[in-house]
This record gives sequence, C-alpha cells and structure tokens, in this order.
Amino acid sequence: MSMTLAVPVTVAIARRVDPARASEMVAWMRAGTALAEAFPGFLGTGWVQTGPGSPEWHMLYRFADAETLHRWEESPQRHWWLSSAQGIVEHTRVERRTGIEGWFDPPLAHSVDPVEPIPPASPPRWKQAVTIWLAFFPLSLTATLLTSRFLDAVPLAARVLLMTICLTPLMTYLVLPRITRALHWWLHGQPAPWRGL
Repeated sequence: MSMTLAVPVTVAIARRVDPARASEMVAWMRAGTALAEAFPGFLGTGWVQTGPGSPEWHMLYRFADAETLHRWEESPQRHWWLSSAQGIVEHTRVERRTGIEGWFDPPLAHSVDPVEPIPPASPPRWKQAVTIWLAFFPLSLTATLLTSRFLDAVPLAARVLLMTICLTPLMTYLVLPRITRALHWWLHGQPAPWRGL
C-alpha cells in the first residue's frame, strides 16, 4: 500500500490594473475569495497593492494539496470570475510553491487590505537549510541508534527504508512546524524575543 502525503500548494499571482479602477479590483478580489472559500481544501488568501496608486497587485491563495487546487482552478465558478475581469485586469506572473519552501511560508489565513504591509518574504535558503538540519539531525541520530540497537539483524536498506517512512511524516507534521515557529524571529531577521523582556 503506498502512502501519499498531502502537500499544501501556494499560488502567487501578479496582476496589473489601472489605478483609477482600484476599488473595482478590490471588489473583484473579494468576490473571488468568497467563491474559493466554498471549495474543500481552501486554506486562505491575501492580496496587496505594491504601493499607493500602483497598478501592480499581488494575490496569494493556498489549498491543502494539488488535487483540491486543481478542482478550484478548473471550476466553472473560477472561470466565470476570471472572465468577469477581462479588459480590466492583466495577469503578469504566476508562481506555485510546494514542498520544503512551503514550511517557511508566512500564514495566509485572512484577506489583507491594500493599505497593510506586504507579507514577509521567505527566509534565505541558507537559513531554511540550517533549520531543516536542526530538525533532522536529532531525529536521524535517534532513529539510527534505535534501529541499530533493536533491528541490528535487519538488512541496512530495510532499516533505512523503515527510518525514512517513519521520519518523513514526523518531520513534516510535528518537528518542522514547531522548529520554524520557535525560530521565526531568526528566519525573518527579527530581534530575539527575550531581548524585549
């Protein structure tokens, strides 16, 4: 039996619109959010304008996995919503993010008004690598010690297979979320929490 882990997918879209039609843009994006919220797997959305009077808008939305995202993107509701902005909105860039980088995404649980600041960017890759290592090293060491002590007679390839089957969900759902929360200040270049005490 194969085990497939659902990986959340974040889609970032850059759009351009005439600054004189900013209020129409906001209403259009709110309508899209209301439609997406009705779909299973929807995790959140947010949007920001690059600056006051800027024609550039950035929209993010997130679904629980590629399958639920596909259902939304291929739905008649979304096609109708996109067609309703023809001649008003120009789509300039689309980016999808999954996998390890998804662990470092800022949370997208609510709509963002255009006057609020842009959500923080993902941390530098070297900080992501250090964080993953900090989570992986103790887990890997513990698993290696346990398997060599209790499963010494099992062939090496089978032990490694067993370790990876057990460690992957632990890393994904338990260890990495906790360590990224604990190191959020460092990942995003903020002062250490205890300095404000």
